[in-house]
Amino acid sequence: MTRQIIKVPPTKNTLLSLKRQVRFLEDGHALLERKRELLTRLVYQHINEYRVQRGKAQQAIRKAYHWMSISFLRMGSRSLHQAGLGTKPSIEIDIIPKHSLGVEFPAIHARELPMQPVGLLGTDASFDETRKQLTAAALQLARLGEAEIALGRLMAEQRKARKRVNALKYNIIPMYRNTIRYIESTLEEEERNILFQIKLLRERNSSEPDIGSS
Repeated sequence: MTRQIIKVPPTKNTLLSLKRQVRFLEDGHALLERKRELLTRLVYQHINEYRVQRGKAQQAIRKAYHWMSISFLRMGSRSLHQAGLGTKPSIEIDIIPKHSLGVEFPAIHARELPMQPVGLLGTDASFDETRKQLTAAALQLARLGEAEIALGRLMAEQRKARKRVNALKYNIIPMYRNTIRYIESTLEEEERNILFQIKLLRERNSSEPDIGSS
């Protein structure tokens, strides 16, 4: 397998520059590796959080649909639809940016608002419980949404960090090191050739007769 090298002139200045650059790349690799490890740890933490929130959301939705089906049977679809149109929002949501290891994702703050009364005509007592359970489900879905978005963005950043770490470790840094070895070998060969030429000149000069002394 042919070793990849950077196409640069094999000079001492280039060699010194490449050595400085490879040290910088090695430091960058160490930092990226540390970031990848921290991101991996965060991903596992958020996976657990996501699973918990998903389980709670599924329970809340099942409970809300249970009560909605009761209201549907007691009130009928037309009355249920009309009552729903007259209700005001039961939750308030604020979304602010949150950062972790350079990854931005939304922090969702959802809170329940006081339940507004509705007209009694055509409604059933189960309708209030349905509204309550739907509000609880919406709050839980907001928490699940925050956990899911955070997990997705952390996983994407962790994959990018892993790719960069592997690129530095297996491609870029080895290419710089190969180039450094190539330049060192070239300079050593040039130095040996120069020394050999000097030796030949000395031997030639020493073998020539001294005309002034004859």
